[in-house]
Amino acid sequence: MLLMQFFLFKKYIRKIFSRVCPIIFLYKYTMETADKNLERAESDIQIQNLIYTIRGKHVIIDRDLATLYKVDTKRLNEQVKRNSERFPDDFMFQLSIDEFNNWKSQFATSNSSKMALRKRPYAFTECGIAMLSSVLHSRTAIEVNIRIMRTFVALRNLAA
Repeated sequence: MLLMQFFLFKKYIRKIFSRVCPIIFLYKYTMETADKNLERAESDIQIQNLIYTIRGKHVIIDRDLATLYKVDTKRLNEQVKRNSERFPDDFMFQLSIDEFNNWKSQFATSNSSKMALRKRPYAFTECGIAMLSSVLHSRTAIEVNIRIMRTFVALRNLAA
C-alpha cells in the first residue's frame, strides 16, 4: 500500500512539474534576456560617449579602444604598427598638438586620467576600428567590434 501511494505521489508531482517548469523556465529566460538587453544598452551608451568628432570624422581614441578590448594601449598600438599597411590615413591618424590640447581641455579636472597622457593618441575611424578585428584575435575584440559597429550605424541613422 505504501509503495502504491509513493508511485501515485510521484505521478502527481510529475504532473505538477510538467505544468510549472515551463513557466519557471520562461520567467528565467525572460529575466536573463532582459538583463542582457539592459547590459547591451548600457554598453552602447558607454561606446557613444567615447566617440568624438575630430577632423570632421567620428573617431574613438586608442586609449578608449584599449579599455573596451581589455588590453593595454601600448599592446594595441604595437599590433597596429606591426600591421601598418592595413591602416591608411583615412582609417587612423595621430592627433596634432593643437587637437591633442583641445581634446585634453574638454575634461574639467586636472586629476582626470586623460590629463596624464604624455603621447599624442591615435584616433581610429569606423573603418579603422573594423580593421582592428583582423589584427586583434580575441573573443572580446570580436564582441566589442560588433557593439562598436552597431553604435556607428545607430549614429548614422540618427543623423539621417
